[in-house]
Amino acid sequence: MCSGGFAKCLGITLMPLSIVCVLCNILLFFPGGKSVESEHITDEVWYFGGILGSGVFMIFPVLVFLGLKNNDCCGCCGNESCGRRFAMLSSILFAAVGVTGAGYSVIVSAVAINRGPECLFYTNSTNEEWGYPFSDGDYLSAKESWSRCLEPQNMVQWHLSLFSVLLVMGIIQMALCAVQVLNGLLGALCGDCCGCCGGSDGAV
Repeated sequence: MCSGGFAKCLGITLMPLSIVCVLCNILLFFPGGKSVESEHITDEVWYFGGILGSGVFMIFPVLVFLGLKNNDCCGCCGNESCGRRFAMLSSILFAAVGVTGAGYSVIVSAVAINRGPECLFYTNSTNEEWGYPFSDGDYLSAKESWSRCLEPQNMVQWHLSLFSVLLVMGIIQMALCAVQVLNGLLGALCGDCCGCCGGSDGAV
């Protein structure tokens, strides 16, 4: 498979991942599936890790990766005007943008999971207030403590599930963009279809 064709496959794979991340970030604005006041939404949701990092930042590498397939014309291998090698080299820069965006989403998600959700809980036997009842991820191994969150209902499950999806999707996006860095280097060094430069008639 030519480098451009492989890059297109990566772009097609990244698209649904980005959509999932954007949807997860949007759902996090409705803790427990309910509408609450903005000051009661977990702080990390406002960092837009899924919308910006794994969404907007990922648009640029996706579009570039998809466009590289149009350069798979082996007939002009070695013709400087084709710009194939430059296109593959430029894809490395956009892949780095993708790694940066996905990495941002991963960091935000990891911090959010470790900190836990904002919810209504008892500070003592009588007083209730909105805040963060957990610290340093202590709730992850103590499921019985999840009941400390009074409102919204099932807040811990909602928070943990969506941020975990963002974390996993971000890691996958980083891996795919890192693969494109290697693929781009190969394409820049060998040409878009390595076999063409060796005199074969078609793509390999």
